[in-house]
Amino acid sequence: MTALEAAIAAADDERFGPALGQVAGLFGAAGPAEVAAAGPRLAALLPDAPPFPRSHLAMVVGACVEGGADPSACAGPVLAGLRGALTGAQRLVERWEATGGGPLPDPEEDGPAEAHERIEDPAVLDEWQAHLAVAGWWTLHLWQQAAWAVYAHAAVRAEARASGVTAVLLELARRYRGGFHDLKGLTCLAQLLDDEPLLVLDRPTGTGYLLRMDGLSDNFQLHTLLADVLIGGGHLPGTRPDPEVVALSRDAFLDGRKVIASGAFNLVAPDGSWLWNEGTPSDIPVLDGVRTLVLDPQPYERSWSAGRFIQEIPGDLRLERVLSPAEAAERLARTAPAQPAEEAFR
Repeated sequence: MTALEAAIAAADDERFGPALGQVAGLFGAAGPAEVAAAGPRLAALLPDAPPFPRSHLAMVVGACVEGGADPSACAGPVLAGLRGALTGAQRLVERWEATGGGPLPDPEEDGPAEAHERIEDPAVLDEWQAHLAVAGWWTLHLWQQAAWAVYAHAAVRAEARASGVTAVLLELARRYRGGFHDLKGLTCLAQLLDDEPLLVLDRPTGTGYLLRMDGLSDNFQLHTLLADVLIGGGHLPGTRPDPEVVALSRDAFLDGRKVIASGAFNLVAPDGSWLWNEGTPSDIPVLDGVRTLVLDPQPYERSWSAGRFIQEIPGDLRLERVLSPAEAAERLARTAPAQPAEEAFR
């Protein structure tokens, strides 16, 4: 660890790699307390580490978090590094298009030197910025893995959302057009809601329910748990989901079999637009300070493979209270009818 810190302090890139290798090699013999202590100390080195090997240092930090290091103490530099990699990767894509287009370099098959030479232009992208762009493109997958390790913790998700870090990362991910890096899993994890109130209004019965959701990564999962809590709890008519389907939406793991879940509702936003099962609970709009979801009858039968999009995170949905008839009616009066199917599919 001391050698690595010395290499960074001296800005000696040649010493950095071997020093990082020594640190990584010590993990097999390190105890939990040593791993926990190393995480924040290594994370603090990330901003000053050289661009390419910095991603490998981030992977070591992620391993420390998985081994018990404080995720909140490690998250800042890791997520800042992810932001830099996303920015760099997108910059490479833009310069690639501006210099003739064609197939983008394959990070696993191609070397970065040729890409650097192609995108560098003193009038547009100087040598250092081109280096950062190439480094971002070639190392983005490593930053995704390191960011996953910290975003897997609710405290980090809450802090990053409150500080605006997650919003910036999601916007960068939305702009990304590279194709080689699949950002769906990480963006879904970053948007995952914890201890989040959810107001559900059932239009056919005129009833309302305040629930609280934790760790729900997709609306398929939410749909199943809504049916379990509201239909299974005797609050709404319908068929309760199979217990195995419910368990897979909470904390059970698939064992290789394909288990089918069935729909019970049409999920609708207060403005009448449909909320697709392929989306996430973060898509549910906030109305009067609480995410508000309207349930309508299904316009057609739906079914899907049961489970959680993010298997590592258990999910939960619990009922806190049933709204009074007057309160439910007042809330429903502020919602719009669901869009016709032909409009929803446009």
